Amino acid sequence: MKKAVLFLMVLSATALMAQQGAGDATPAGTVQTSINFPTERVITPNASDLYWAGFVSKPLGSKNDFVAGGLESPFSTRFANGEAIYLNGKYEAGQQYTIVRELVDPNRYELFQGQWSALKAAGQPYEELARVQVIDTRGKMAVARVEFSCDTVLSGDYVVPFVDKPTTAFHAPMRFDVFAPASGQVSGRIILAKDFDSELGTGGKVYLNIGSSQGLKVGDFLRATRTYEATARDAVESVSFRANTKEPTQTKATVVNPSFLDMNRCTWATASSSTSNSFYNFCSDFGKEKSFPLFCAFARSLVTRTPFHQRHRTPRLW
Repeated sequence: MKKAVLFLMVLSATALMAQQGAGDATPAGTVQTSINFPTERVITPNASDLYWAGFVSKPLGSKNDFVAGGLESPFSTRFANGEAIYLNGKYEAGQQYTIVRELVDPNRYELFQGQWSALKAAGQPYEELARVQVIDTRGKMAVARVEFSCDTVLSGDYVVPFVDKPTTAFHAPMRFDVFAPASGQVSGRIILAKDFDSELGTGGKVYLNIGSSQGLKVGDFLRATRTYEATARDAVESVSFRANTKEPTQTKATVVNPSFLDMNRCTWATASSSTSNSFYNFCSDFGKEKSFPLFCAFARSLVTRTPFHQRHRTPRLW
C-alpha cells in the first residue's frame, strides 16, 4: 500500500530560466538523454482549476455569512446548479459570491510526521464549492441562485465575495533537468492536497507552507523532490529496502546499511574477505559521495560488516 507520494516531497523554488529550452546547450558534466532531460509539457489550467482548487488561509474574519438552507428544505439538503438557496447575512442584489466550506479531515492519520501541526501553522483549509448570484434581498434572508457548482452546497457552508482570477500564462514545452543541483532558493513543503488526497499526478492540487511572504507569486514554477530518507522512515515503503537483491552468480553485492533504516544515520561500512585483507569503505559522506545514497554499504557475501556510526546530512535524490 503506497502512502504519502507527494506529501513527503521537499519543494525548491525554480525560476523559469532554471530550465532549458530544447535548443539550449547541455550543462557541463552531463549527457543529454530522455532520462535526465525529458521534455516538460505543461497543461494550462482551466476555469475549474482556477476557481475550485481550494485554499489554505487564516480563518474567515466573519462567520455570520453562511448558507441557511434551500427552497426545498428540509426535504433537500444538498444544492447544485440552478437551485435557490437562502443566505444569512447582508448582501447586495445582483452581486456574485463564492460558497466555501471549512474543512477538517476525520482521518487523523499523518502522511508525514508533524503534518497536522504544520497545517495548523499554515492556516485553515477551505474548499471552494460554488458561485452564486443574489437575486432577492427583500426578506430576512437573501435568496441566491447557484450559477455553477463544483460540489454540492450544504447548510452551514460560508459565503465570501467572488473574486475574478485571471488566467496564468504557461510556458511552451521545454527541457526539464531532472538531476539539477539544489538552487538554494526558497524551499517549503507540501502539507496538504485537495480532497485530502495522498497520491497525485498531473493536474493535482496541493497546498504549500510557503507563499507570498516568501516571495512566491502567481505564475512561479516549482520543482518537487523527495529524499530516500523519507521512504526509509515509512513503515511500509521501507520494506523494499530490506529485500535481498543478490544474484547467486555475484561475488559482490550492494546492501542497504541497516543504520540508514533503523537510526537514519549514514555510516562507514567495512567488509573483509576470508581470503583477502582488503577493506571496502563506502558512504563516508552523502554530500561528497556521488553514488546513490541508498547503497550505503558494500560487502562481499559471507563477510562480517563492522559499522562505524557517523552523523550525516539529510540524503537528497539530487
